[in-house]
Amino acid sequence: MHVGHYVGLVHGSEERLVDAITRVAEHHRDEPDIYETCQLLAAWSRQHAAALKPLVQQYGEHRNAEPSAMEHALFQGPRRGGLALLRDLHDLWLMTQEVQLCWTVLEQAAQALRDEHLERVCQACGAETGRQTAFFLTRIKQAAPQALVVAS
Repeated sequence: MHVGHYVGLVHGSEERLVDAITRVAEHHRDEPDIYETCQLLAAWSRQHAAALKPLVQQYGEHRNAEPSAMEHALFQGPRRGGLALLRDLHDLWLMTQEVQLCWTVLEQAAQALRDEHLERVCQACGAETGRQTAFFLTRIKQAAPQALVVAS
C-alpha cells in the first residue's frame, strides 16, 4: 500500500505552503489585506499538518524532496512592488493547487479503503485549501490590471 507516500507528500506540501504564505505576508505587509489574510491561511495549513499526525501513525509517511523543490523553484527570494505581488500570489496559487490535488488523491484512497476518518480529514482540509486557492485567485485578478497595465 502506498498511502504513506501521499501522506508524506501532503504533509511536506502543507509545511512548505505555511513557509511560503508567511514569507509573502511579510514581504507585502503594505498591501491592505495580504498580511492578515495570509496569516489566517497559513494557520489553516498548520492545522492541516497537525491533522495528519494520526494518519502518519496509521499509514506511515514517506517524505521526499518534491515539496521543497517546488517551493524553491517558485520562490527565488523577496520580491517587492505590484508585479512582485502578482508573481507571489501566482506562485502561492500553484502551491495550493498541489496541496489540493494531494487531498483529492488521499480522499480517493480513503473511499477505496472505507476509512471514514481519513475521508473526513481529506474533505475538511481539502475544502479549506480550496478557500485558500480562491483567495489567491481573487487577489490575482485584483492585482493583475494594476501590475501589468499601469506603468510603474
